[in-house]
Amino acid sequence: MSKLVTIYGGSGFVGRYIARRMAKEGWRVRVAVRRPNEAMFVKPYGTVGQVEPVLCNIRDDASVAAVMQGADAVVNCVGLLTQNGKNKFDAVQAEGAGRVARAAAAAGIDTMVQISAIGADADAASDYARTKALGEANVLEHMPNAMILRPSIVFGAEDQFFNRFASMSRVGPVLPAIGADTKFQPVYVDDVAAAAVKGVLGEAHGVYELGGPDVNTFRELLQEMLHVVQRRRLILNIPFPIARLMAFGFDVLEMATLGLIKNPAATRDQVKNLRLDNVVSEGAKGFADLGIVPTALEAVLPDYLYRFRPSGQYAAIKDSAKNLRA
Repeated sequence: MSKLVTIYGGSGFVGRYIARRMAKEGWRVRVAVRRPNEAMFVKPYGTVGQVEPVLCNIRDDASVAAVMQGADAVVNCVGLLTQNGKNKFDAVQAEGAGRVARAAAAAGIDTMVQISAIGADADAASDYARTKALGEANVLEHMPNAMILRPSIVFGAEDQFFNRFASMSRVGPVLPAIGADTKFQPVYVDDVAAAAVKGVLGEAHGVYELGGPDVNTFRELLQEMLHVVQRRRLILNIPFPIARLMAFGFDVLEMATLGLIKNPAATRDQVKNLRLDNVVSEGAKGFADLGIVPTALEAVLPDYLYRFRPSGQYAAIKDSAKNLRA
């Protein structure tokens, strides 16, 4: 275990899978997070002392540089779905990514992987997509040989997409969908981690867009989820003009209550994102160029959504019992 990688946001949804894979590769893994006491679950990913959570704030130069000391490679997984307090899109996704790259270059580290997103565009109407693109540019300015990964919507046991809608399906007859016809190319989180490992090991660099084997509309994804959780619900498409008004109202409510009441639906920025398809661009490098076969949605979804079925983990037993004769 002579090699060391620092993973910023290594206890997050994608980061934890990268940390686990790098530990299996025999590397020491430094998981840089704001609350290391909440990231202790990463320690069993390797042998004693191999994977360690450490304190870091990506908005602070000294903090970022300190956890990078002695590292052979760095991975930045830090990103936001919504802004909160000082954690703004510009501060975290644009400036934070650049700060990691700048510190890595200053430390003589020549290997970096940046987790971005499909749709990253410096001219985008969405602040999320715009700052993702600025983060990429800042990284490449200091680390021109960095690997940039742009996944579509990522699914897995800890995801905030299928878990959220599956939970909603338990409490009402209707599932609201903003932009039900928007297309996605869901990608399995461990496949994204496998791609990141290629970059850390120096086997690939450049920009890769990562999507699963299938392209589905938002409506089709919800239908697949409902099939897995064995529930019948009406999928209600919310037109974008109405969605913008709803998002504006909830955003104002959240600001007026100083964050005590959170936006329960979608922010105005998320509505802007949902207007655009989230699929791999034609001609973009992807999994095939990395020698990775992406995992299909239906191969994984039942493994973690079974708990949302009416009978939970006993659903299969009850289905089997129906075939028994008295």
